[in-house]
Amino acid sequence: QVQLLESGGGSVQAGGSLRLSCTASGYPYSRGCMAWFRQAPGKEREGVAVIRDGGRSTYYGDSVKGRFTISQDNAKNTVYLQMNSLKPEDTAMYYCAARPGYYGVCDLNLNRFGYWGQGTQVTVSS
Repeated sequence: QVQLLESGGGSVQAGGSLRLSCTASGYPYSRGCMAWFRQAPGKEREGVAVIRDGGRSTYYGDSVKGRFTISQDNAKNTVYLQMNSLKPEDTAMYYCAARPGYYGVCDLNLNRFGYWGQGTQVTVSS
């Protein structure tokens, strides 16, 4: 059974930083794509960042490029999202997602991710 457990959310002032973690279990973690999505109240879920197994490639949504960094530690079955220079518009529920057993190019099409965590809230105040 695939499980994704997020942690690290919280409240921070604009300009601050947070690091989210997502620990995966129940599947061969080292194969496929891992991603972060977010959803603000009243808005659609949007892709934030995705990483190919082994960290060989990454891709970011336009709104976070240059501020967020996705990385992973295969030994810990964990993917991270380092968020710097946070803005109030980054406020959202952040979700970890997995697309195991996939060997193609990783992208941020949420319909291609079959496994999701419960989410962790990030709130940025001005």
